[in-house]
Amino acid sequence: MPESIINEPDLALDRHDGNIFVLTMRKAPENRLNSTYCQKLINAYNTVRKTLGPDSEGAVITKGNDAKFWCTGLELDESDRNPHANSEGFFPLLATILDFPFPTIALITGHTFGGAGPFALSHDYRVMNSQRGFISMPPINLGLHFPGIGTLPRLKLRPQVARKMLLEAHRWTGREALEDGIVDAIAEPEAMLETAMELARRWAPKAKMGVYSVLRNELYGEAGMALREISYVHGRVIDRPAKAKI
Repeated sequence: MPESIINEPDLALDRHDGNIFVLTMRKAPENRLNSTYCQKLINAYNTVRKTLGPDSEGAVITKGNDAKFWCTGLELDESDRNPHANSEGFFPLLATILDFPFPTIALITGHTFGGAGPFALSHDYRVMNSQRGFISMPPINLGLHFPGIGTLPRLKLRPQVARKMLLEAHRWTGREALEDGIVDAIAEPEAMLETAMELARRWAPKAKMGVYSVLRNELYGEAGMALREISYVHGRVIDRPAKAKI
C-alpha cells in the first residue's frame, strides 16, 4: 500500500515501492496554476528530495486527478492583481523541476493547455492519455510572453514541432503527440498510472550516483538559467500579461 506523505484537498503526495512518489494535483478548477499552488507543488518536490536524501534512487510522477484534465495552465487573472505572480510561482516551479535530482514523469491524464505545456516539458518523461485530452500551448493567440518561453520546446522538440507548438498553437491528441515526440508513451486511462510507474521503476536507479540533475543541465541547462533569471524578481516586470483570457 502507498504511504501518504501529503494529503490536502488540492494536492496529495504518496510514496510507492519505497522510492517512487506520486504527486496528484486536485485543485479546482482544472488544476490551474497560481502562485500559491505553484509554491505548494515546489514544497512537494522538495519534500521528496529531502525524504530520499542525496545519492539515492527515486523518481516522481506528477498526475492529474481524473481523465479529463491534467492542467489547463495559469490563472491568468492573478497577474491583474499581482504583476509578479509568475515570478513568485510558475517560473520557480519550472526551475525546480529542471534542477530536480531525480527523474520526473508527467502523467498527462487529460487536457493540457497554456502554461501546462512548459510544465509538462520540464519533466524528463511524459505519458499521455491515449483516449482523451489535447496538449496545446497558445501564447501566440493570447498575446502572452515571458523570456525563455520557447527554450524548452526548442531544446526538447524537433524544430518543426517546436514551431507548431509556439507559433501555431497546434493541438495534439495523445497519438499525435507520440508521433511528434512530445510524449514518450500513451496508454488507456486505466493503464496510465502503471505505464508511468514502469518508467519510474526503470529510471529511478539512475539517480543514485548523484549526478542526474547535473547531467540534465548539460542537456537543458539553458532553460533552467532562463527561468532562474526571472524567478523572484520584484524590481521590474519580466513578463507580458496575456491580452486575451481563456
